[in-house]
Formats: sequence, C-alpha cells, structure tokens
Amino acid sequence: MEKILLVAPILLPLTFAIIVTVFWYRRKMQSILNAIGSALLLVVGILLVDSVWNNGIQSLQLGSWPAPFGITVVVDMFSASMVLITGIVAFALAIYSLVTIDRRRKQFGYYSLVNTLYMGVCGAFITGDLFNMYVWFEVMLISSFVLLTLGGESRQLEGTLKYVTLNLISSALFLIGVGFLYGMVGTLNMADLSVKLAEYSNQNLVTVVAMFFLVAFGIKAAVFPVFFWLPASYHTPPIPVTAIFAGLLTKVGVYSLIRVFTLIFVGNVSFTHTIILVISGLTMIVGVLGAASQFDMRRILSFHIVSQIGYMIFGLALFTPLAIAGAVFYVLHHIIVKTNLFLVSGVVERLRGDYDIRKIGGTLNSYPVLAVLFLVPALSLAGLPPLSGFWSKLFVIKAAFDDQKFLISIIALIVGLLTLFSMMKIWNEAFWKPQPPSAESTEPVIQKLFRQPVIFMVIPIVFLASITVFIGVNPDPLFNLAMRASEQLMNPAEYINVVLGGKP
Repeated sequence: MEKILLVAPILLPLTFAIIVTVFWYRRKMQSILNAIGSALLLVVGILLVDSVWNNGIQSLQLGSWPAPFGITVVVDMFSASMVLITGIVAFALAIYSLVTIDRRRKQFGYYSLVNTLYMGVCGAFITGDLFNMYVWFEVMLISSFVLLTLGGESRQLEGTLKYVTLNLISSALFLIGVGFLYGMVGTLNMADLSVKLAEYSNQNLVTVVAMFFLVAFGIKAAVFPVFFWLPASYHTPPIPVTAIFAGLLTKVGVYSLIRVFTLIFVGNVSFTHTIILVISGLTMIVGVLGAASQFDMRRILSFHIVSQIGYMIFGLALFTPLAIAGAVFYVLHHIIVKTNLFLVSGVVERLRGDYDIRKIGGTLNSYPVLAVLFLVPALSLAGLPPLSGFWSKLFVIKAAFDDQKFLISIIALIVGLLTLFSMMKIWNEAFWKPQPPSAESTEPVIQKLFRQPVIFMVIPIVFLASITVFIGVNPDPLFNLAMRASEQLMNPAEYINVVLGGKP
C-alpha cells in the first residue's frame, strides 16, 4: 500500500486524464470527474505528508532495479508538501472551472490537459533522477503549451510564442547540464550525484555545470533577468489556466533550484549561492516595480509572481536552516495566495466586465464580501499580520539579519512596502472609488448575482482565503513542517541513505 501511495501523485492524474477523455462528449461528466480526481489528489497529498512526518523519507525503485540504475521515486517532507499544495490548488480550480471554462475549451480537451499537467508537476516533485525530472518537465510544459493556446485567440498566440521560446531554451540548457553531469560521473540519480560530485577532482567544472542548471531552472522560475516571458503570457488565457500557471508552474522551477542547490551543487556555496543572492534581490526589485507600473489586474499580479519568487530564492541563497525553512514556508504560502488573487480577479471581471482597474470601481459598495475576499490574499502577499505572508517574510528576513545580510534585508522590506502599494492601487481603483458612469448598470445587484453563477467562483476563493487566515493565526503547523523539510534538505544523509539503500 505504501508503494502505491508513493506513485499515486503520478498515477491519479494520469488515470483521470484518460477517464475524462473517454467521456469526451459528456462535458458535465468531465467536470465532475475532474473534481473527484482533484479531491483524491488532495487526499494523497495529506497521506504523503503524514507518512513522511511519521516514518521519514521514503523511496521506491520502480521495476526493482536498485539505485542508481533504475527509476527512483523519493518523497521527503518538501516534495510531500508540494504534492499536498498541488492537490489543494487542483481541487479549488476544479470547482472554479465548472462555470468559467467555456464549452469550446472543454470540447478541445481542457480537463485532460489539466490532469496531464498535474501529472508532470507531481512527477517533477517526487522524482529522484535528473533525467526523469527533465522528462516530467517536458510533460508539464507540453500540456501548458496547449492550455495556453486553447481557444486560439490572437492575444493567446502572441503570449504563447514568448512562453514557448524561453521554455524551450530552458529545456535545452537543462539537457546540456544533464549531459555534462552524466559524462563526468556516469550517473543522474540525485542521491548518487550528491556523493560522487563531492568527491569529483575538478570542482571548478562542477561549478560551471551548476550555472547551466541555475539558468535553466531560473528561466522556469522567472528570475531576473529572464523573467519577461511571464508577464507577457500569463494574462492571456482564461483565469483558471492563469491561476494554475501562477500558482504551480513557476514554483516547479523554484522547487528544482532548492533541490539541486541543497543536494547536488554544494561544493562551492560561497560562489553559487552568492550569485543566487544577487539574483534574488534584482528579481524582487524588477518584479515589484513592474507591478507598480501596470493597471491591468492580471499584469499586476503576474509581475508580483516575479517579485515574490525573489523572496523564495533569497532563502535558498542564505543557505541556513531557518532561511531554507522560510523559503519552503514562502513557496507553500505563495501558491495559495497567488492562485486566490487570480481567482478574485476573474470574479471582478465577471461582475464588472473588465480587468483594467481604471475602468471599474464601486465593487466595495456592490459586493462587500468580494472586497473582503480580495483583501485577505492581497494583504497576505504584502506581508501584513495576522496573515500567512507576514510569517513567510519574517522567517526569511530574520534569517538574513542573523546572517548579517543587511542590505538585501532592507531591499526585501522595501519591496514589501511597494507590494502593499500595488495591492492598495487595485483596492482604490477597483473597489473603493465610485463606479464610472459609463460602467454603471441598471440591473439590481441581486439579479446580477442570481443570473451569473458566481457562487461556484466564490466557494474556492473562500476555501483558499480560509487557509491563508488559518496559517496566519496558527503558523506553527506549517512552520514545523517547513523546519522538518529544511532539516532534510540541509542534512541530505537520510535522503542519500534511503535512496542508495544504506550505501556510503
């Protein structure tokens, strides 16, 4: 049963991708099946976290080939947490998609593609082999390419061109790095690589190869200076697709950076992690300044993905137990918050007819509940207590002060203030100011709410906002989980022994 649980994050989405394809012409059945599959993925995530918490890191050698020769699946606390958060997002978006994905996109395989995407995401989280990580990246990216173009609108095609080009470059660099590593030490199993690269005679060459992975995963995570594809493409597809991309896809890049730069490339930390530290500061700055200059809600939120990625790799760059725990905490919190903000923007557009915050207003008076639901993730993103974002920023910045990285700490605090400014700009324009006369509707609010199935859009927003508030008022469970993940990442002996079967 435990073996089935370890591969369930891959098998479940694959199974439901096939099942919903069987019901190709029964779109209501596809929606129901997708919701069931997402709920089961959430349950699997909970069981994996519980299993790793109680029993430690777990590994499975597929086909009974011993590591490092076979295909390895490894679940530690970090990867189990990422599977759990994927299940939460998938379940919320399954409900949201019931009324927001049009008939045409469902007809062309939306639900099959979404489940294939989840399979690639979860596969990247639990693989113990770099080549298989590349394979899962490609599964994920092929699904995302199609989802981004699904519908065939001109603005989608323009955004997809930039997205595809940069990600193909990233995949090429990833594959080149994989080839170099295999040529150097004859293995791609990550646990085996950790052992053999530590003993490799030419550490300068290892550092050069590490730069290939830094650029490859940096493109996928949208860090400076290769971030521009994200705000140019993430605002083009329907909101559920954008929310999946914003919540999960860039975090796969962050996950990969944390994984390889805590397990594999740790021979020259003073060089590699200093570069990551500089990149993190620049990523924070350019992302928040880009957000401050925009007026389209989706573009503002897209640029904020970039700035918040900076905080996550900031924790990796510091490379202390508290900093890594803060980075893990930040990743988990941000997936919930960013997904929720995009879902709120979809409701605002449904009720007000536009994403341009200059053309809408009066939402606070007409829909006060929606205004509150926006404030929860918005203020959490800015780091205000008592919400989850406050703790994530606190842990990372405290780790920086403990390590006497004062300049980057000040930058992080200033970026937090500018994030609050961007969120308040949305609040003032879309919610607080009076509705422009040209946008006023004579239809009573209650009729509009009744006519449009907004309730199915609000339920997942309430669900995600509740998680944000719960983490904010009770951060200990998530922090303890993040600290356990940090301990396993900073001290990879358990990971190596579990995968290699006790071999040195």
